[in-house]
Amino acid sequence: MHYFIVVFLTMLILEVIFMLAIRTYYYDSVYNHLRSHASATASYYQRYVSVLYNDNDRSLLPELLNIFQLDNAEVQILDKKGDVLISHTGFQVKDPIRTSDVIIAVNEMKMSRWVGKMPETGEMVMAVSSPLLAKGDVRYVLRLVTSLDNVNQKLTSTVLLSFVISGSVLVLVLIISIGLANSIVKPINDITVASAQMAKGRFDVRVTEEYRYELGELAKTLNFMAQEIVRSNQMKDDFISSISHELRTPLTGIKGWSETLLSGNMDDPEETKLGLNIITKETDRLIGLVEELLDFSRLKQNRIQLHKESVDLESLLEETIFQVKSKADQKQIELQLAIAEDAHGQLTTTGDENRLKQVFLNLIDNAIKFSPLHSTIRVELSTGDCSCIVKVIDQGIGINEDDLTKVMDKFYQVNPDRGGTGLGLAISDEIVKAHEGELSLHSESQQGTTAMVQLPIRKS
Repeated sequence: MHYFIVVFLTMLILEVIFMLAIRTYYYDSVYNHLRSHASATASYYQRYVSVLYNDNDRSLLPELLNIFQLDNAEVQILDKKGDVLISHTGFQVKDPIRTSDVIIAVNEMKMSRWVGKMPETGEMVMAVSSPLLAKGDVRYVLRLVTSLDNVNQKLTSTVLLSFVISGSVLVLVLIISIGLANSIVKPINDITVASAQMAKGRFDVRVTEEYRYELGELAKTLNFMAQEIVRSNQMKDDFISSISHELRTPLTGIKGWSETLLSGNMDDPEETKLGLNIITKETDRLIGLVEELLDFSRLKQNRIQLHKESVDLESLLEETIFQVKSKADQKQIELQLAIAEDAHGQLTTTGDENRLKQVFLNLIDNAIKFSPLHSTIRVELSTGDCSCIVKVIDQGIGINEDDLTKVMDKFYQVNPDRGGTGLGLAISDEIVKAHEGELSLHSESQQGTTAMVQLPIRKS
């Protein structure tokens, strides 16, 4: 409707301008024709008649009238008072003519025109009056009068035709605007309704994606947002379930042994020592979980402090492998460290040694967790273009393509039954990014996984 109103007002303004322009054109054409004849006539009279004849030349008026005649116009000769002395049509006018064209011709001695209705007939006419001068004074007034009925009929026909064309254009515009409105407003209404439902928590609602251009992109984006919210909520629920399980296990052990020790029924010192060791171990496990959550929060808010120094990656990896060797031995997994021959002495980066060790511990620990018995985990250390490259290659169950794109998201767990918070890889990725490096995973289901860390080489 707004589009239609704008077009309607525009065409209305153009129609008014067109009407005024065409009326001015037609009227000016008639006036120019009469003015040309009146000017030639006045010039003829002033040059020849007024010179050859004396003041008493009224006997010449019929002859002058024949000379001044013009098709489709009435020729009148008036005196200075406005009385019609003679008329081409012979129509008698009793009262003096005092229209503006006559007054200007007499008083100002210049040609003028007047448009109006004839008092006697009510016909719309145009009159052009020109003074006939003799000896520098107005002797007569030549007045040419023509009917404007035919002109007005032409104007009316032209205007009516333009109104018909404008009406047809407006109808066409209305049809097109309705079609455009339906193609835009309906999808927007559908998207608005779906958005309102999503705002109320109905994330299962989806918008039709068949719309074209920007509306289709908007629908896809909205659906993707809803899908990501659902996935994020599911990950949050899985995380809460997982972390609850992770917290419940050590708390159950701590509570059980605490109650046993408080009961005072334990006479065996070795059993008491075992209970205290379990409490200490489970407490450390709880502290580790809490620290992992705090680390992720600090990394996301850029509040973690990195104590950067020169780090020898070869020594760091040897220490890391030695630290997890006992866990690998329990599954009879062989840990191998392979260093490129041309990389000795060049595998140094700048960073926080403890944080980088946390990254490699997490990657090797994951490899051990998801590798079968009697398998091999290979840790390779090499150099690339201005970077140190660490690869952790296992022979485990691998990661399918769908999970591979999400595995480094916070709280995401490929296999929740294996325990953990789902933050290990997310924290490792943030730590590597803080060191201006890159962490990437390459894997296929049942084909093992390769975790690759690229860190900038420390410059001398």
